[in-house]
Amino acid sequence: MKKFDKERVLLAVAGPVIALVVAVVLTSGVLLASGKSPIEPYSLMFEQATFSDVQVLIINQAGMYYLAALAVAIGFRMNLFNIGVDGQYRLAAMVTAVVGTHLALPSFLQIPMLMAVAMLTGAFWAGIAGVLKTTRGVSEVVATIMLNAIATSVIAYFTLTENFGVPVGNNQTTGVMKESGWFPGISMGESGEIYGFVFVAVLAGVLYWLVLNRTRFGFDLRATGASESAAAASGVNAKRMVLSAMLISGAVSGLAGLPILLGDTHTYSLSFPAGLGFTAIGIALLGRNNPVGIALAALLWAFLDKASPALDYATPEPYDKEIAVIMQGIIVIAVVVSYEAVGRWGLRRQQQRVGEELAAAARANGNNDSAKEVAAR
Repeated sequence: MKKFDKERVLLAVAGPVIALVVAVVLTSGVLLASGKSPIEPYSLMFEQATFSDVQVLIINQAGMYYLAALAVAIGFRMNLFNIGVDGQYRLAAMVTAVVGTHLALPSFLQIPMLMAVAMLTGAFWAGIAGVLKTTRGVSEVVATIMLNAIATSVIAYFTLTENFGVPVGNNQTTGVMKESGWFPGISMGESGEIYGFVFVAVLAGVLYWLVLNRTRFGFDLRATGASESAAAASGVNAKRMVLSAMLISGAVSGLAGLPILLGDTHTYSLSFPAGLGFTAIGIALLGRNNPVGIALAALLWAFLDKASPALDYATPEPYDKEIAVIMQGIIVIAVVVSYEAVGRWGLRRQQQRVGEELAAAARANGNNDSAKEVAAR
C-alpha cells in the first residue's frame, strides 16, 4: 500500500478510535467519582453480549439504526443536516401500517407495496424541506425540526378512533396488518427471531456505496456538497441536487421503521419506537458516512442499548444503566472534536507532502536553491 493510502486509512480510523477511547476514559472517571468500579460495568455488558437472545436484540436494533443513519449520511454527503429523519420514519411507519391494515394483496406484492408506501411517505415529508430550501432559502435544519413536530400531530390525528385508530386496552393502534405484509425473519429458536428486513438494510448500504462512488449522480452529489459554486461551474444544477438528496434521504428514512413494523409489532401504536432519527445522527458521525463504519457504529449503539439494562440487576451493588447513555453522549461530543483535530493534522500533512513533492521536482530540475527554499517552507 502506498504511503498516501496508509495515511488516508489512518485518518479515517483515528477519529472514531479517539472518540471511543475518550468516551471510555471519561465514563470510567464518572464511575470513579461516584465511588464505583470503572471496570465491572463493561464486563457485565460484554457478558450480556455473549447471550444469544441479546445478540438477536442487538442485530435487530442495529438494522433500524443502520437505515436511519444511512438517511442522515446521505444528507451529510450533500452538506445537508436532515434532522427530520425522526418525523419521517414515524410518519412513514404509521401510513404503512394503515395501508397494510386495509389493503390485502398476495405477499409477493404486499411487501414491496408497503415498502414503496413507506419510501414515498418519507420522501414526501423530507421533500417539503427540500422545496423550501431550494425555492425560499429556508434552512433545512429549521424546516425539518418543525416538520418533526408537525409529523407528531399528524400521527396523533390519524390514529384517533374516529379516523384509523383501533384502541387496544390503554394503547391506541392502527389495527393489525394483513399477514401477507409480514416480513419473514430467521428463527433462532428460544433466542427469538432476526428481522428479515435486516438484510434489506445491508442491501441499502451496498446501494448507498455504489451510487455515491460508482455513478455520475453520486459524484455530482458529493461535488455539490463540497462546493456548490464549483459544482455549478461544472454544469451541475445545485438546487436540483439539494432537492434530490432530501428526497432520497427521506425515502431511506421511511424504511427505518419497517424492520420492527413488518417483522414484529405489525401495527403502529403509541409505544412504537421514537427518537431513532436523533440517535442516527451520532451513528452517522461516528461511522464517518461510510457504510461499513456506520454498520459498526450501529452495532456499538445497539450493544450499549441492549446490554446496559443488566446493570440494574448487578450484585452486590447495581449500576445505573444510564452509564450507557452517558457514554453515547460523550462519543458524539468526542467524535466531533476528534474529527476536527484529525482533519487539521491531515491538512498539515497534505501541505508538507506538497512541499516535499515540489522540492523533489526542483531538485530534479537541478535547482538546488529553489529546492531548499521550498523544503524550508
